[in-house]
Amino acid sequence: MEKELLIDYSNDKSELALIENKKLVELHTESAHNDFAVGDIFLGRVKKLMPGMNAAFVDIGHKKDAFVHYTDLGPTLKSVIRFTKGGINNSKKGKLLENFVIEPDIDKNGKITDVLTKKQLLLVQIQKEPISTKGHRLTSEVTIPGRHLVMAPFTNVVAISKKIKDADERIRLTNLIESIKPKNFGIIVRTAAEGKMVAELHQEISELEEKWEKIYKALHKADKPKKLHSELDKMSSIIRDLLGENFSKIVVNDKDVYEQARTYISRIAPEKLKIVDLYKGDKPIFDVYGVTKQIKSSFGKTATMSSGAYLVIEHTEAMHVVDVNSGNKSIRNNQEDSSLAVNLESAQEVARQLRLRDIGGIIIVDFIDMKSVDNRKELQRQMKEFMKNDRAQHTILPLSKFGLMQITRQRVKPQLVINTQEKCPSCNGTGKIDASIALADQIQSNVTQLLEHGSGVPDFYIELHPYLAAFLTSNFWKIQRGWYMKYKRWISIRPNESFPLVEYKIMDKVKQEKLEF
Repeated sequence: MEKELLIDYSNDKSELALIENKKLVELHTESAHNDFAVGDIFLGRVKKLMPGMNAAFVDIGHKKDAFVHYTDLGPTLKSVIRFTKGGINNSKKGKLLENFVIEPDIDKNGKITDVLTKKQLLLVQIQKEPISTKGHRLTSEVTIPGRHLVMAPFTNVVAISKKIKDADERIRLTNLIESIKPKNFGIIVRTAAEGKMVAELHQEISELEEKWEKIYKALHKADKPKKLHSELDKMSSIIRDLLGENFSKIVVNDKDVYEQARTYISRIAPEKLKIVDLYKGDKPIFDVYGVTKQIKSSFGKTATMSSGAYLVIEHTEAMHVVDVNSGNKSIRNNQEDSSLAVNLESAQEVARQLRLRDIGGIIIVDFIDMKSVDNRKELQRQMKEFMKNDRAQHTILPLSKFGLMQITRQRVKPQLVINTQEKCPSCNGTGKIDASIALADQIQSNVTQLLEHGSGVPDFYIELHPYLAAFLTSNFWKIQRGWYMKYKRWISIRPNESFPLVEYKIMDKVKQEKLEF
């Protein structure tokens, strides 16, 4: 399976598209001003205790207070509290946690008022992004992830990824990590560590130790909520988690981000450096690689497959429901075989849609009824296979007697919703628009107005929908030539598939910003 990562970077945000076998499977949007990401570690202040919910609201500096439930505090809470106080007072002795005495675990069925007090400062980590009206979800079970290992303080447990199946390799990794890990730090061995030698793993542990030491130093004399450690940006975290043998290409449209990607990969996997490319084309990168078209066709209430079968995806407050329909797919002589074929194709698309939209919580899939027990078991087996590349934790239950499959999937951030329906900016939904030739006159007037300002106006181009671009290109060349003769500037026209039909922008070539006039 080939994987490609496309990064569309602009001044205010970056969009990342993960493609597997030419199909879009993940889409991430990251704001340039997001200071509260999953994995970030904060010094928080307990704002309010909620005994009835057995939870607390914690101030981490965000406009909304974050939320932590008693079960998310973790068994090592007493050690976390003592470490937080020690860090603020700078009372640590020795390296890392060598001389730290781990406190007894808290009662797993205890009460929030027994372990936390109002205005208390506490080390916390963002577990989930804000969803709906809720703030960030926090945990006090702090972990620091690397590419091969995850470091967990205040424990001495070594855990090996379940995806590493070879018994001898599991034993080798356990013994290796036990011999090199620092005292009072647990280590979770990720799948990527399989086959790695001691030098590489020891180097990563050293890097994780440095991060922990910086967190401790950032605590010193702190008296209010503050960020202590930032998780990697979305691009680096995806590269860290997914970079492997089958990662074939990383394409970036910004030179600075391109250099960042090369620097990061040269440190973690120098042999993969050649797969990083800088995109220099004029057209939007997502248009060139077909991502825009896939976004338009993949989001919305209905998702259609190549055979003609389709999914209807509905969302309620409590759960998500997916209905499988055979559509105009030809029915074979054997109805059972035909139903299985439609269900298997739909299961693959369901797995893709869950990742692409990042749907979390309870998902109910209504498959086409099948009488054969073997076919029902095969559908569940294939569903697990289709979802094995999904990084979110999930559980797949067998089909019920009504043909329903229940899936639970980890919810870390709000579901990605993209409205693929376009409202005409000219008619404002009335169904009638100005003639294209009138729009051409409007564009000509605006461009002329800009050009008459002389050398103070930067180089620019016109960006618009491909249909409109085709119309203008075939009828506009005389005007373009006239501009060139009079103002000594050639104004190019660039199509953009993501634009509504009659929308256009006049863009600064260097800053890639819309020019106002």
